[in-house]
Amino acid sequence: MDLISHPLFIVAIALLLGSFLGVYLRKTLVEGNEKNIKTQGKQIVENAIVEAEQLKKSALLQSKEAAYQVKQALEEELNGERDELKDEQRQFKRKRESLKREWDSYDRKQNELYNNERRLKKQEFEWQEKHKEIDNLVAQKRYELSQVAGISQEDAKKVLMDSLESEARMEAAKRLTRIENEMKMEADKKGKNILALAISRYAGDYVADRTVSMVPLPSDEMKGRIIGREGRNIRAIEAATGIDIIIDDTPEAVILSGFNPVRREVARQALLQLINDGRIHPGRIEEVVEKVTKELEITMREEGQQATFDVGAHGVHVEIIDLLGRLKYRTSYGQNVLQHSLEVSFLCGIMASELGVDVKTAKRAGLLHDIGKAVDHEVEGSHAIIGRDLAKKYGEPADVVYAIGAHHEDQPPLSVIDVLVQSADALSGARPGARKEMLQSYVKRLEDLEAIANDFDGVEKSYAIQAGRDLRIIVDSNKVKDEDATLLSQDIARSIESKLTYPGQIRVTVIRETRVVEYAK
Repeated sequence: MDLISHPLFIVAIALLLGSFLGVYLRKTLVEGNEKNIKTQGKQIVENAIVEAEQLKKSALLQSKEAAYQVKQALEEELNGERDELKDEQRQFKRKRESLKREWDSYDRKQNELYNNERRLKKQEFEWQEKHKEIDNLVAQKRYELSQVAGISQEDAKKVLMDSLESEARMEAAKRLTRIENEMKMEADKKGKNILALAISRYAGDYVADRTVSMVPLPSDEMKGRIIGREGRNIRAIEAATGIDIIIDDTPEAVILSGFNPVRREVARQALLQLINDGRIHPGRIEEVVEKVTKELEITMREEGQQATFDVGAHGVHVEIIDLLGRLKYRTSYGQNVLQHSLEVSFLCGIMASELGVDVKTAKRAGLLHDIGKAVDHEVEGSHAIIGRDLAKKYGEPADVVYAIGAHHEDQPPLSVIDVLVQSADALSGARPGARKEMLQSYVKRLEDLEAIANDFDGVEKSYAIQAGRDLRIIVDSNKVKDEDATLLSQDIARSIESKLTYPGQIRVTVIRETRVVEYAK
């Protein structure tokens, strides 16, 4: 049998070849794996280095971002504290200036009082000397006259008195006849006036203005937003509305101060809209104020038109209607002036119907009697006179114009309608619950008014009438002469201005009466 073809030989050869092949492959694979392992290890190291660099950069960026945020927070806090400090400095400066003005005013008044006192003492001394000279001269002339006439002083006085008595009797008879004729012609008219005047005695009113409004805030933080950076927001609101905004210690509220009630209402509504909207900056403020102003003008005109419609007053000028609408935002001791005007109009109509006078004219005069209050903070003088001039300007009837001017006796009443408007005005203001004035404060104000007048030399009695709008002063005719009365009224008026706070104006009337008394024995 051939050896090569023997199966065992073939198997041996195969095993040998397989061993060599296995050794070769193992060596090849081991070397390849080592290379791969080294390559992978190197790649892992490189990747680790890159990842470490990235982590380092990320950590550095995060630390810088945190440091920047802390810096921003500190800067914002510092800016807020700086703004608060500036606001406090501005408030302190305003208070200091206000105190300085008050002190300067006090000094001026003290100097004026001192100078007036010196001047009055000097004048008093001069007048006393002149009175002595006049008395001596009169006594001398009387003696000379009695010597020339050859009769005594008593006889001359008797002759003169007899002559004056005869002339007085004749003049009195003529006047009595004329008065009787006039009384017969005007008996019915006088009766109506007396009845209306009796009603007017029922009550009196006292007028006062509210000049501030309060706006509630959702939180005290809103005060800072209203002020704005370096006060730009609050300056923008004040410039756009003409109203002062007072931010004090009142919690969650700011005060709006101004004499114009319409502007104050515009500022109040605009501020409420800005607070609800949340966007408070100068541009937005001007936009909201303009919008609110237009809306309020429309509202006021509609209110005025409704008032004229309710009382049946036709043909009223559009400017008068606007003034009536303004009264919706004016109050007198808590009583709405537009509602008060409507009440006066209806009361005038009722009384006019009972007395048989023109109901429409009476109601029209009652409705328009207080239109001067719509602009009395802008025009100097009594609101009755201001209203009279406005009514005349816009073509109201003459009897309505006069009734408006006479409803607080700034001019004497001449007709029944004049007295009716006075009466209805007093009734509306004095009805229970109409106004919020306390009796004690009212009485105290009148007492202070009379006390100021009584402090002056020569004043015997003083009476505060017309609810404090008129001060009547009775003086001693022996101490105060006719020429002194003018100076006395001026001095008392100046003293009232310096010592009392009051709305409108007070008329000071000095009355000097000379009485001659003779007894029949």
